[in-house]
Amino acid sequence: MKKIGIVGGVGWPSTLDYYRQICLAANTHFKAKGTKTPYPTPPMTIESLVMHETRGFRAQPGDSDDAWAKYDGAFRGALLRLQEAGCDFGIIANNTSHTRLHAIRQGLTLPVVSILEETASAASASGATKALVLGTEVTMRADDYAEVLRDRGIAPNTRLSDGTIDKLQALIDQEFDQGATDRGRRGLLDLCSACVVDRESTVVLLACTELPLAFPAHGHAASFRSDGFRFINTTAAHVQAALQISLGLRAL
Repeated sequence: MKKIGIVGGVGWPSTLDYYRQICLAANTHFKAKGTKTPYPTPPMTIESLVMHETRGFRAQPGDSDDAWAKYDGAFRGALLRLQEAGCDFGIIANNTSHTRLHAIRQGLTLPVVSILEETASAASASGATKALVLGTEVTMRADDYAEVLRDRGIAPNTRLSDGTIDKLQALIDQEFDQGATDRGRRGLLDLCSACVVDRESTVVLLACTELPLAFPAHGHAASFRSDGFRFINTTAAHVQAALQISLGLRAL
């Protein structure tokens, strides 16, 4: 199996979920093949960043590369360390950083699997024609998800109001920082109710890797239905891609 390098710590609850999901999915794969226990799991190295620092390095979509230099450098440095640790490819357990992946990848030879691309593919496979992107303020103000969705024939939502974006960022900071709370789940569903007009044609992208923690019963499904809505679990979509690559079932 190819060795997976994980940039984590942004934040730690979703990093834990990534490791758990990769191991459980690998166990399921090898159990189905009749492999004897203990079931194999991919070799992995986790480079855990300090979210208190990386959050302070964040600029805003549209700001110059100079404004983003410290943020890009923190993630690039983590990926370089994973490269030096012998990882065959990397994943960043975070959506926000992928809005800067074009810059973070500069100078790297380590392939990095994009959560945006894997999420958009899962949204397309769900049969949805529209998507609502919910994530951090950076993710929701950037155009990156909108671009990859349009490439697959899915219409993204128009940018939500600043007040709505700020409200969701506050919800993530207060109710998802240590894992999802009941209040966080209710607030997320209230936002879905306010923003989704056609529940059958629209899929909601849980485009912050903490948000899927609000739906533990669907933790391993890239696409699922709950509370009258269709969702894409960005963590699960990313994990599935990483495991397939590690097992040699798809190319980088």
